[in-house]
Amino acid sequence: MGTLELVMISVGLAMDAFAAAVCKGLAIQDATPKQMSVIGAWFGVFQAVMPLLGFFLGYNFKSYIESIDHWIAFILLGTIGINMVKEALSGKKENVDVSISVKSMLPMALATSIDALAVGITFACLNVNIYASVILIGCITFAISSVGVKIGNVFGIRYKSKAELFGGAVLIFIGIKILFEHLGFIGV
Repeated sequence: MGTLELVMISVGLAMDAFAAAVCKGLAIQDATPKQMSVIGAWFGVFQAVMPLLGFFLGYNFKSYIESIDHWIAFILLGTIGINMVKEALSGKKENVDVSISVKSMLPMALATSIDALAVGITFACLNVNIYASVILIGCITFAISSVGVKIGNVFGIRYKSKAELFGGAVLIFIGIKILFEHLGFIGV
């Protein structure tokens, strides 16, 4: 897997966190750089740790699933992407707590990073430098989430569903690409 694909996966994974950060930005009266950084750090750290956990889980079972790893990657990324697209198109409004305390941020960071766990399992089936990947995922998520707080604070909810839709589409595309590479439809 190349750097461009890892960046695309990172951006795709960050879209849930971005959407949650936009909602946080809506709830915060005037977003300060400290609030933006704290929220970005929560999402960035969880988005980095979860694929690492998934990688080690998947790596332990790699010998059992090697012959179907491309199908697993396709199904996991496709399912995550489809769920993100469905959520984006549902139009549901969420009530968000203005606090950036552990009690408020932990559930949000965990909920937005579950898909990253599944991507980590996928990484175990592919030729991926996991440490570079999780650093990239964490940094991109931190940056996108920090900016998302400010965007939510300034522009409101209109970009939340577009971000989730984009992230879902990216993950679906990458899942299809992995499947097509393994089936020989595209050169690796």
